[in-house]
Order: sequence, then structure tokens, then C-alpha cells
Amino acid sequence: MASHQRYWSRSHLCALIVWTVIALVGVRAETHPADADPWTAADLVEPGQLAGEMAHRQGHGSPTILYVGFRTLFVGGHIAGSSFHGTASTEQGLADLKKFAATLARDTNLVIYCGCCPFDHCPNIRPAFVALHGMGFTHLRVLVLPKSFAEDWADKGYPVEKGL
Repeated sequence: MASHQRYWSRSHLCALIVWTVIALVGVRAETHPADADPWTAADLVEPGQLAGEMAHRQGHGSPTILYVGFRTLFVGGHIAGSSFHGTASTEQGLADLKKFAATLARDTNLVIYCGCCPFDHCPNIRPAFVALHGMGFTHLRVLVLPKSFAEDWADKGYPVEKGL
């Protein structure tokens, strides 16, 4: 139980730090109405659906999961088996993400997620989707985490890892 409390304390501290940095550099998260999103409903995947895919698909066809948010939050806890290749809301992070994605087949079962904040306000998920979609990925999906990674994934008992 103490380990679980430490995890959430660190996760909340990381989130507080991220939001403080965003406020200090003048980046403002905007509300994005559904009709302004760059994806269609078919491009979205719910947490339970993705967890089921992860449990039942092994090897070819299993999703490649990319975290596109802030590194500190990824280190604090992320979807088991996911990888981090850059924060999509920064120019350098987006370049790093594209560099990694260039090594993947365009028909890769690719799922991106962030979960740093409420989905409608996320500064990372939309630029990542636009970049990867523009690179020609044909099976690109977005994990919908309405409130946060902690609440919509970890608290539901889906697989989580910590560290790099």
C-alpha cells in the first residue's frame, strides 16, 4: 500500500511540475471541440479495448504503443510495453518522434497516448497524430484517456510500468 501511495504522490508531483513549467513558458492548453480533432471516431481506442488487445495479441499484430507526453510522467508510470520517443508538443520532441516512426512499417498497429491532463486539453496528442498520420501510417489510433492516465488507466488496474 505504501508503494502505491508513493507512486501516486510522485505522479501528482510530476503533473504539478509539468503544469507549472507550461504556465511559466506561456504555453496555454486550448479546448479542442470534437469537430476540430484531426482523427475520426474509427481512429479512437478505449482503455479497456486496448488492454484486451494487449492481453490477447502476442507478436505480430500486437499494438506498438507510443507515449507522446512529458518524459517525467512517463518515468513515473506508463502503459506496460509502451515507449517514449519525444514530447509531441515541443519541436525537438516531435522531431524525435518522427525519427523513431520513420523506422516503422506504415501498416504498424500503432497506438499513441498521453494522459497528462484531460483529453480535450492535451497539448501533445494532436500534434503527434497529425505528424504520424502525415507520415502515412494506416493503422494509427489514439487512446482516449478522458481525465488522465492515472484515473483512466492505472486506477482501473490495467498494466503499468515505471522508469525508462
